[in-house]
This record gives sequence, structure tokens and C-alpha cells, in this order.
Amino acid sequence: MPNLKTRVSKNLDTRFYDLFDMSIIASIVISIMVFILWPISEVIVKSFFPEGIFSLELYREIFTGGRRLFYNSIFVSTVSTACTIVFAVCISLYSNFSAKKMRNIIMAVLMLTMISPPFVSSLAYITLFGKRGIITYRLLGLTINPYGWHGIVLMQVFGNISLASLVIMGMMSGIDRSLIEASLDLGESAAKTIRRVVIPLSKPGIVASSFITFVKCLADFGTPIIIGGNFKVLATEAYISLIGRGDLPRAAAISVMILIPSLVVFFTYRYNMRDSKLFSATGLKSPRMLDVDFDMGIGLRSVLALFTWTFLIFMTLQYLSIFLSAISDYKSGQLIFTMEYIKSVKFSKMPSFFRSIRYAFAAGIATSVIGLLLSYYVERRNVKGSRVIDFIATLPYIMPGPLFGIGYILAFNDYPLALTGTGLIVVINCVYRQIPISTKAASAVLGNVGSDIEDAARDLGSSNMRILADIIMPLLKPAFLVSFVNTFTATMTTVGAIIFLITPSAKVATVELFNVIRDGDYGLAAVLASMIIIATIIINIIFSRIIIREG
Repeated sequence: MPNLKTRVSKNLDTRFYDLFDMSIIASIVISIMVFILWPISEVIVKSFFPEGIFSLELYREIFTGGRRLFYNSIFVSTVSTACTIVFAVCISLYSNFSAKKMRNIIMAVLMLTMISPPFVSSLAYITLFGKRGIITYRLLGLTINPYGWHGIVLMQVFGNISLASLVIMGMMSGIDRSLIEASLDLGESAAKTIRRVVIPLSKPGIVASSFITFVKCLADFGTPIIIGGNFKVLATEAYISLIGRGDLPRAAAISVMILIPSLVVFFTYRYNMRDSKLFSATGLKSPRMLDVDFDMGIGLRSVLALFTWTFLIFMTLQYLSIFLSAISDYKSGQLIFTMEYIKSVKFSKMPSFFRSIRYAFAAGIATSVIGLLLSYYVERRNVKGSRVIDFIATLPYIMPGPLFGIGYILAFNDYPLALTGTGLIVVINCVYRQIPISTKAASAVLGNVGSDIEDAARDLGSSNMRILADIIMPLLKPAFLVSFVNTFTATMTTVGAIIFLITPSAKVATVELFNVIRDGDYGLAAVLASMIIIATIIINIIFSRIIIREG
């Protein structure tokens, strides 16, 4: 009898865990369909049915009257992407072929600038190079107009170099040194070796960086609004249509227009990545490249150093100007230190700052859990239709932020999910926009973990839920950490999608930052930017140490 009772109890436990397992799968699938596919579909439908009747009038109007906006967007995004990749490749080459101390300095600057809140570059640009800029006017006595397409390109380039450089550096650091040595032994110069060996083997990183940079530049509306002057792009028009005019159908149509070149670039990226896998697979995962001295020659090294130090100096000046502007003012020809801006934040802006931290922490935890579970069911369990769900989950990352934000307004403005105006909709938007990073991080970890231990647990009678809880989740702690840090940082610094979801009573720090910069209050903006940077760094360090210690 005891054995019978034990078997009955074990069967009940197994059925319970299997039911719970299926409930998790169903919840993930439903949430992705509701919070990703539905909002995107709503934007597309709204653009074609502005008054409930099918019409192409909005697109006809945009193509005729707004054709220049489309050209401006493509032009600026293309030029910014090309310049960003040139800088990123030069910085990556200089870093990977330099001494360890220099690599550490470059890496530290790149990581710091990854945490930079939006519009910081624009704020620093105006402070340093504006008509009354510290460098142009006060030091050089020049009065230069900083506004226009050239200002947009410059700010987008320096705002995207960090991420692009880190991606490309990761590819270059894995190239097998023996391939470089073989090229040099055959009589090729350092320049030709870099051009014919290093750059081709780094192609996946270069292509991925180009795609990410182009999409981010195309969806950027803050920089053109602050720096663009009379130069308008599609993203700013979408923002003005919705916020300034309340024309939701027009904003939806413009967002779809932004989506078209994004998808073209995405499929081009996928095509190039497929072709480059076999080509680049010969020389990866070797740590030897960083352990030897690679003589590039004075000329080539000088060129790479010029690009690298231009970036490092500009970013150093940028951050110094931000921190200095937060505690000083320039009056009567001299610099005066003041606590005026910090005191003004204490009373009027602190609720938005702490609200941002709460939203970012909640989004970081939720994204990490959902992303890791999704990756497990796709990579390990091969649930039917999981690849389709994984593709849908990837869509927010390849789409402009304004489109995703407008989609949430359309989808969740009424029954059955009336979330517009709440803090929950902001958190959900950030969660599902960052899920692709979480799933890819988890997939990378699972790819390095064999399935033998899971098979052994199943042979011993463990249910899928036990395997997930006791084996998979502990192994995915590194991916959980990466996902949390990325999502927390992105939520603390994002504005593209949530700008349309924020209500006056529930603002977050980045929206406050955007508003004060737009109003020309640069001292207060510098304080807010400094607070966001410091808070993000501190919380990421604390959370990282907790996860590492528990691991």
C-alpha cells in the first residue's frame, strides 16, 4: 500500500508540474501575441483605416508633401551609419592591437558611454560648440551655427560608436592569430593583412553594427528636434503629429514609412550574416590575438590612433561638460560654481527620477525571466511553433521606438486592456522591447551547455519543471545578469517608445530631461543627466555583485 500511495502521489505531482509547464508556455505565447504582435498590427491597420474605412490618402500625402522627410531620414541615417562604422572599425583595430593598458582604457570609456542617457551628446554639443559654446565662442572667439543635418550626423555618430565598437571588438578579439601570422609570413604588409584578413573575418560584427546603427538613427527623433533646426526627418514628424497635433492616424502612417527601410535593412542584414557564417567560422574563439605585438607601422597606427583619440577626447569633454554644467554657471565672463540647479531638482524632478528607477528595476526582472524561459522552450524543448514566436519576439528590436509606442496607444487605449495613462504600460513596453537581448543571451549560454545532464534528470524521473527550476535556471544566471543590466540601462535611458505613453502625472527622468533641454534649461538638464548616469552605474554594479556572489 505505501508503494501504491507513493506512486499515486508521484503521478499527481508529475501531472501538476506538466500542467504548470504548459501554463508557462501558454502565458509566454499569449503575452508575446498581445504585447508585441497586437500593437504592431494596430499601427499598420490604423494607417490604412484612419476613419474606419480603407484609404491610402495618408500615404499619398506623405509621399507627395513629405517626400523630402523620407529622403532626409535615409540620408542622415546612411551617412551616420557609414561614419559610425569607420570610427568603430578604427577603434576596434587600435584597441585589439594595442597594449593591455590602452585596451582597458578604451573599454572603460566605451562601457561608460553605453550608459549615457539620451540627448547628452546634444546637450554637450551645444555647451561646447554652440553659438556661445565653451570651445567655439569663449576659447576661439567663433560664432558657429551648430544646427542642421551636420549636427544631427555628428551627434548620432558619437552616440552610436560605443555599441558598434564593442560588437566589432568582440569579433576581432576572437580571430585566430595564426591566420594573421600566415598572411605576414607570405609577404603581405600589415595594411593588406588588415584589409584582406582581419576586416573580412570581422564582417559579421560590422554587418550587425551597421544594422543596429541604421535602425537607431532612423528612429531617432530627439536629436533632430534639438539639433536639427529646420532640417526635418520622419521620426520628428511622427512625434509632432501625435504630441503637437494629436493626429494619431498620420503618426501611425509615418511610423509604417519608417518601418519600410528598417525591414529592408533587416533582411539585407540577415542575408549578409548567412553568407558570412561559413567565411568567418575558420578563425574564431582564439585568445592568442591579444597576446602578441602586431606591428602596423607608424602611418597606419597614426591613422587609427587619430580616430580613437578623437572619440576618447570628445567623450571626455562631453562628460566633463555635463558634470561641470550641473554645478556651475557662466556669468559676466567667468565661471561661477553654484548649487542652484541641484536644488531645483530636489523639489520638482525627484519623483520622476525615483519613478524611473522603479520602472527600470521591474522591467529588468520581468524581461530577464520571460526572455530566459522563452529561450529555454525554443532552444531546448523545441515547442511547436516556437520559432515563429521567437521571430515575433524579435520584431520590437528591429522596429523604430515611436512605432512601438504608438502601437501601445492604439492597442491599450480601451477595452479589454485599458492601460494607457498608467505606469504599467511603460514597464510592459520596455519589457517586450528588450526581450530579444534576453533571449539571445540565454541562447548563447544554452549553446555552451550540453543536454546530457537534462537527459539524466529525465531518466531519473524528474519532470520538466524540476529540470527547469533545478538545472536550467541556475545555469542561466550569467544570461540573467546580462539581460537585467541591459534592460535596466535601456529603461533608464530610453525615450523613443515611451515618450508617447507618459502622462504629465507620471513622467520619468528621460522625458523630464528631453523637456528641459528642449526648453533651453541646460543646467538643470546636466543635473538630470548626471543623476541618471550615476544611478544606473551604481545599481548595475550592486545587482551584478549580488548575482555573481550567489552564483
